[in-house]
Amino acid sequence: MVAQPQPTFTPAEYLDWEAQQPFRYEYMDGHIVAMTGGTIPHNQIAVNLVAILRPHLRGKGCKVLSSDAKVAVSESGPFYYPDVSVTCDPRDASARSYIRYPSLVIEVLSESTEARDRGRKFRHYRRIETLKEYVLIDPDRVLVECYRRNERDNWELVNPLADLSALTIPDISLNLASVNLDISLSQIYEDVVFPDDEPFMN
Repeated sequence: MVAQPQPTFTPAEYLDWEAQQPFRYEYMDGHIVAMTGGTIPHNQIAVNLVAILRPHLRGKGCKVLSSDAKVAVSESGPFYYPDVSVTCDPRDASARSYIRYPSLVIEVLSESTEARDRGRKFRHYRRIETLKEYVLIDPDRVLVECYRRNERDNWELVNPLADLSALTIPDISLNLASVNLDISLSQIYEDVVFPDDEPFMN
C-alpha cells in the first residue's frame, strides 16, 4: 500500500482552516500536526507555572499564556502551541490568533514530542529575536533545562537541574532571567506524583 502524501497549506489557509476545527493543530513547513492530550503530571506542571508567573507579572504589561495560545515564529510560520509562553512586547498587546514576540517559552516534555521539542522546534524558536529563554521540563522525573540567549546572541544551557532528589533538595531554584523570577523545584513539581514514587511536596 502506497502512503498518500499529506496536503500542504499556505499559512493563511492553515489559519483559516484551524480556526474552524474543534482541536488544535500546529503548522510547520506547509504541513499541519494534530496536538494530542498530555498526562496529568504534564498538565499540573504547566498549571503550576502559569499560577506562579501570572501574579509575578501582573501590572507589568505582560501576557502569560497556556497551551491554548499559538506562537508564530514569523507571519508565515511555523505556528506552535507551547505549554507556557510569556510576552511583554507591546506589539503583542492586541494579539488575537497568535503572539509573535515572546520572551519566554516553556515546553513540558512527553514521549511523543520530546525529540521535536529539543530539535526542529527549538531551532525554529531560536529565530524569534525577542526570545530570551527556552525551558524544557520532564514531568516524570526532576529534570529542568533552561537555554538562554547570551550577549553574543548564542544559546547556552544554564542552570541545568537534572536527576536531583525531589525530597532532599527542595529549595534549588530555576532562575528565569527573562522575567526576573526564581522558581523552586518544589513549586514547579507541586502535587506531581512520579512513576512508582511519592508526591513532590514542600
